Amino acid sequence: MSAIESHPFSAATGTDVRVRFCPSPTGTPHVGLIRTALFNWAYARHTGGKLVFRIEDTDAARDSEESYEQLIDALTWLRLDWDEGVVVGGPHAPYRQSQRGGIYGEVIERLRASGHIYESYSNAEEIDARNEANGRPKQLGYDNFDRDLTEEQRAAFRAEGREPALRLRVPDTELSFDDLVRGEITFPAGSFVDFVVVRPNGAPLYTFVNPLDDALMGITHVLRGEDLLSSTPRQIALYHALIDIGVTSFVPRFGHLPYVMGDGNKKLSKRDPESNLFHHRDRGFIPEGLVNYLALLGWSLTHDRDVFSIDEMIAAFDVVDVNPNPARFDLKKAESINGDHIRLLETHDFAERTIPYLVAAGVVAEPLSEGQRGILAQAAPLVQERIGLLGEAPGMLGFLFTDAAGLSFADDALASLPANAGEYLAASVNALELVPESEWAHEQLQSVLASALIEGLGLKPRVAYGPLRVAVSGRKVSPPLFESMEILGKAETLARIDKLSAQLG
Repeated sequence: MSAIESHPFSAATGTDVRVRFCPSPTGTPHVGLIRTALFNWAYARHTGGKLVFRIEDTDAARDSEESYEQLIDALTWLRLDWDEGVVVGGPHAPYRQSQRGGIYGEVIERLRASGHIYESYSNAEEIDARNEANGRPKQLGYDNFDRDLTEEQRAAFRAEGREPALRLRVPDTELSFDDLVRGEITFPAGSFVDFVVVRPNGAPLYTFVNPLDDALMGITHVLRGEDLLSSTPRQIALYHALIDIGVTSFVPRFGHLPYVMGDGNKKLSKRDPESNLFHHRDRGFIPEGLVNYLALLGWSLTHDRDVFSIDEMIAAFDVVDVNPNPARFDLKKAESINGDHIRLLETHDFAERTIPYLVAAGVVAEPLSEGQRGILAQAAPLVQERIGLLGEAPGMLGFLFTDAAGLSFADDALASLPANAGEYLAASVNALELVPESEWAHEQLQSVLASALIEGLGLKPRVAYGPLRVAVSGRKVSPPLFESMEILGKAETLARIDKLSAQLG
């Protein structure tokens, strides 16, 4: 084996940069995982390099095809495209570990032949016993005992029916690397030991196939979660072996991204609803808003600006600017940023994006009728400035897609009415009946009602218009009242006021 100092780290820049996103298909996509995908994607797009999307699906007990499809769905929805990998293909196919067994077997044999990996017959009980006898702390684990077994000793173990694991012979020196996020990190000699790369049943472990695939696919920068930092010296040790046998010529640069924290400064757990990417989509986050917020989990465009476009992120993003400190997922801030991006949409685009939520809530059915599309076109500008999530659209717009007979009044809305609400409604009807159909527009309606209720009855606007809002929308909170009445038309508006009046008795 050659000296590890002669093995260079990648010096790739610009279009030579190659990063990867390589999740295991277990469960629904976690926002921390997708944040990792985003940072890899942004770095590839910023440098003009390539993003490889690889699936690590060798754990048959936990992996699922449903989860694989969800990963594809997640990145596609967020518009995080990839240059090579599953679905799109590429020169290093296949991009699913479960389909790469033959490739791994060939490299394992080369590593055995070169002496980089060796047969290990020690079981856990024997390792513990030796550590105890030698006064070595149990938590240090394996003691490299099998490194120098003779052929006779190996034959004796095989005669007992033992099947060996294969371990990598790690350098007996310290390993240092310059983490792109955290700076220089050194693992002293003896702080990590020879580790298993192939189980006794012949199945290679993640600690082997992950860096091997990176090497075979020419990955120059490994940007991954902080929880994997402790495995980095083992990966670097394996890289030195792979360089020695000619699989690759460099060690990638590593950058370990900060934890995403939840409430109470604890790591955001899969059990937390906020961790589920699709929970946010179901509630009405749009890709632009969620990508913007996920970018802030460890990075910022400027110190005084939180809202930015994806193109602005691409132009500015560099992994060396990522903050190593844990980032807390703040749902209120995420919703606020999402609302800002909703307001940046073209009105027609916003209206179209509300349709799936209106359909899911039973407000409309697809395909929308011409009349329903007309109502949506008129109403969309009224609520676009007022909502932070598309999931709020059915509650805000639903009353416009029914009639007086189908409208129901919310309990909290009825409870908010003053005792003499019927009097205010009667005065409203008297005034509105005098407005010709041809003049039924929000400016005229506001003028007429202000004259009747504010000037005529001496009411404050909130008191005057509260009962009307409940009558028209069935809710305490609605889009602008007079514009809503204009959309509904004269007959429908009066029918709704009459319905509430009758209910109040």
